[in-house]
Amino acid sequence: MKVSVFFPAYNEEGNIEKVVRRAVEVAEGLFEDFEIIIVNDGSADRTGEIAYGLSVENPRIRVIHHSQNRGYGGALKSGLYHARYDWICYTDADGQFDFSEITKFLPHTKEADLIIGFRQKRFDTLARTINSKLWGLLVFLLFGLRVKDRACGFKLIKKEVMETIPKLEADGAVTEDELLIKAKRAGFKFAEVGVSHYPRRAGRQTGANPKVILTAFKEIFKLWRKLVFSAILGSKTCLN
Repeated sequence: MKVSVFFPAYNEEGNIEKVVRRAVEVAEGLFEDFEIIIVNDGSADRTGEIAYGLSVENPRIRVIHHSQNRGYGGALKSGLYHARYDWICYTDADGQFDFSEITKFLPHTKEADLIIGFRQKRFDTLARTINSKLWGLLVFLLFGLRVKDRACGFKLIKKEVMETIPKLEADGAVTEDELLIKAKRAGFKFAEVGVSHYPRRAGRQTGANPKVILTAFKEIFKLWRKLVFSAILGSKTCLN
């Protein structure tokens, strides 16, 4: 099995080296071949410098630098569309997941195209957890997508999915929703796997930023208009 592993990273100087070295250690024992991609999303700290040093040290590590911060969705798209191998795994660069748990995902590659992690015990603030659950309900009401933890930053995806579904357009937090919605509509099969979630040791989360939340609402309704509302209008036109 050949796997591309990537880490979206924004101001993760306190976490990125440990997370990447752990991923290399695990991947060397599991895969026929692999690459590690660090997507440095316009970090203002030493994340880019540390990532570059790791890439010089190990030719299997490469870095994608964004000159400006494009948000989590923008970093996801860079990793997903620049991955080389047949399977693509991404997980957060903040150290809240243990990459060794990729072994839980691998048995499902025989029957599923997307293996989605769900956090068994979530180490986030209560407000963030509630917001995520309410957002998941909104996505279900708008698109009928039901997964246990749509925003879990630990997923394994067949490259064929990215080559088949319409190009992802969202740049914010909605990018993961867009990926799952379009994959489901294209007929790809999902599997869900419980994973451990750990407290963040360094840095801070940015997902609760009001600007990020506002952008997410704009993008989710834009996606709904394009995928659902336009289809409803098209059906009514055909009936008339």
